[in-house]
Amino acid sequence: MEITKAGVIGSGLMGSGIAEVLARSGLDVVVRDISDEAVAAGRGRIEKSFAKGVERGKLSQEDADAALGRLTFTTDLQAMADRQLVIEAASENEEIKKSIFSELDGIVTDKNAILASNTSSMPIIRFAQVTSRPERVLGLHFFNPAPVQPLVEIISSVLTDPEVANTIEKFSIDVLGKKPIRSDDRPGFIVNALLIPYLFAAIRMYEAGHATKEDIDNGMMNGAAHPMGPLTLADLIGLDTCLFVGQSIYEETGAAADKPPVLLSRMVDGGLLGRKTGRGFYDYR
Repeated sequence: MEITKAGVIGSGLMGSGIAEVLARSGLDVVVRDISDEAVAAGRGRIEKSFAKGVERGKLSQEDADAALGRLTFTTDLQAMADRQLVIEAASENEEIKKSIFSELDGIVTDKNAILASNTSSMPIIRFAQVTSRPERVLGLHFFNPAPVQPLVEIISSVLTDPEVANTIEKFSIDVLGKKPIRSDDRPGFIVNALLIPYLFAAIRMYEAGHATKEDIDNGMMNGAAHPMGPLTLADLIGLDTCLFVGQSIYEETGAAADKPPVLLSRMVDGGLLGRKTGRGFYDYR
């Protein structure tokens, strides 16, 4: 199956990044969001990214213009009707995502089309089950920033056709130039199943006063060859995202290591979300 027409649901940070990856890879891409304001913000985010790529010499102006020309922005979900691959990158809310998959099932006319979710932790099977084609539903989890990070996780539910996963793996390598890894539909998949307990352990260590945040981060950078420490990484990911992913995993596993630390919950309640708000474990203002 050759995929030439793709759709992205959501034009936030992840959705716009995924759309940029698809457009730069030569695909005809339709990006849908719920309002004109959200669509305009998503388009602006992509244009800014292209401009930075040109400025840094990583992208020619001609290629940037061509990629932008392959993007169509809309608020109409019906625009996904002729897509061969649709990637849902909406808010991490299970009911919203299930509603989108249910609607897409009735809109996307090609029964061989693949419906994918960019969720970082939610069970893929729950989205598959609201469609009439669960065998063609899987997870395709990009990492932020999508145009830069080489990794994608391909997650097969218990009903995903193995050939669908094989198609997406080949597409990820040959078309998108990504490095895919494959996971079963388990809490946290691969990366977050390992990463979230690690981040939470660092937060608990800091919360208990065992060490300063600087010493925790420097310990992992200089003692374990990590490119950044866990508290800096949590700030980069977004503390609200860390909290949400942890809650999702903990809901299924019940494991103490997956339970979000109280300090993390309080920081999110206080609007200290990390780099994106200017303050988290560190001050970025």
